[in-house]
Amino acid sequence: MGYYLVAMVAARVFLAARRAPLAAFAPGVSVLKSLKGLDPGMIDAFRSHCIQSYTGEFELLFGVSSLSDPAAAAVEQLKAEFPERIIRLIECPERLGTNGKVSTLVQLAAYARFDFLLINDSDITVSPRYLEQVMAYFAQVEHEDKATQQVGLVTALYRGRAHGTLPSRLEALGIATDFMAGVLLSKWLESGLHYGLGSTLAVSREALDRIGGLQVLVDYLADDYELGARVDKAGYRVALSAEVVETNIAAYGWRGFIDHQLRWARTVRDARPWGYAGLVFTCGLSWALLNVLASGASPLSLWLLGLSFFLRLALAMTVGAEVLGDHQVLPSLWLLPLRDLVAVGVWIAGFAGNTIVWRGEHFTLKDGKLHKTGE
Repeated sequence: MGYYLVAMVAARVFLAARRAPLAAFAPGVSVLKSLKGLDPGMIDAFRSHCIQSYTGEFELLFGVSSLSDPAAAAVEQLKAEFPERIIRLIECPERLGTNGKVSTLVQLAAYARFDFLLINDSDITVSPRYLEQVMAYFAQVEHEDKATQQVGLVTALYRGRAHGTLPSRLEALGIATDFMAGVLLSKWLESGLHYGLGSTLAVSREALDRIGGLQVLVDYLADDYELGARVDKAGYRVALSAEVVETNIAAYGWRGFIDHQLRWARTVRDARPWGYAGLVFTCGLSWALLNVLASGASPLSLWLLGLSFFLRLALAMTVGAEVLGDHQVLPSLWLLPLRDLVAVGVWIAGFAGNTIVWRGEHFTLKDGKLHKTGE
């Protein structure tokens, strides 16, 4: 219950901070997207990047490992719809490491014209002010405190849009009420963010060059986390934008859902082992339910369950509805007990091995790096 209260405070701190006006800064930016196959809502996500009210120059670079990939046709359709935009489809056939997405991004970066690169996933939908909101954080603002760090990377929170199935709804609910709450809490407790989120990774070439470029990430699963962590260690600041983007959640069956949840869990455990162990405190509602069973439904256990459920609802509303603007949270609140029980099972299973399934391929995860199963 203490975790729920502190997480709500962290959310309130973020809400207050994002009301601050942003500097007018609109440098040229190259948006890089690595594609493989067609994801739900992908073409609409692409379109949202083309209707930006951004005063600076920007280009959209899409990379595929082969021009026969179905995603290539979607990019060609986009080019026909928005002839006024700089949109390029680039074949990136080299496999530079076990992370195919980063391999494509490394090859795309060689074609980028501008000094700022913005990387996000293929299914990310953004608002018309997305580039304006994100890139403003790179403005050089004069401070009396000369020790203020230069921003090297900007990332953003995200919400999930579920598609039909119960597992899809559970994943979207977990993002809105659990994962993003943890991000806000870590930002507050650690006096800033020290990693990146794949929903948005806007990075200056200066900071990218300082860490050795994108090629140093070609074998890492959590390339977003690793990029932000390396930029932070290089002496730059990682900023969390006020902008919230949206990702599409696949219409999972239970097998696909569990595989995806385990991949997330084991990625977090590998990257932040103590933080992962601390997730035990985020499962208050599940522990309260187990306490009711263990105590034979004593009055005290029922009181604790009621209070835990109230605080869990309050956190879900604060982060999911208020911070993220997720309109699916309210109709899905009744699923919170099921979501939290599943989360406990996934958390325990996260300790039970190092194998993950990613886009149909099996890998072993060790020290952040991917190794093909059997190698």
